[in-house]
Amino acid sequence: VQLQASGGGLVRPGESLRVPCGASGRTISSYTMAWFRQAPGKEREFVAGITRWSRSAYYADSVKGRFTISGDNAKNSVYLQMNSLKLEDTAVYYCAARMAYIDSSASQYDHWGQGTLVTVSS
Repeated sequence: VQLQASGGGLVRPGESLRVPCGASGRTISSYTMAWFRQAPGKEREFVAGITRWSRSAYYADSVKGRFTISGDNAKNSVYLQMNSLKLEDTAVYYCAARMAYIDSSASQYDHWGQGTLVTVSS
């Protein structure tokens, strides 16, 4: 599967942004899908994921209650809705896929999109 994230940009603290990740080659229903992010000088970290089978969603504590991951099989896309954005949410956001159960370790994902930059600044 090939993944392509888009929709990043510059937003102010407290604003919202939705970033899509389009998939091609195979349907997203075959994969556990996840979003990761990487801020300058930091390691890539898990943000949110949706499991392959039950489509249950999981979130990092830092974004729980503010971010929502969802999938649209008809569009073969996964979305990350980000509300109440904070300065510390600034990062390059990546979508990723794996065929096994959800995992918060980036090394466990086989397929990656190219990343989209989200900058939160006043």
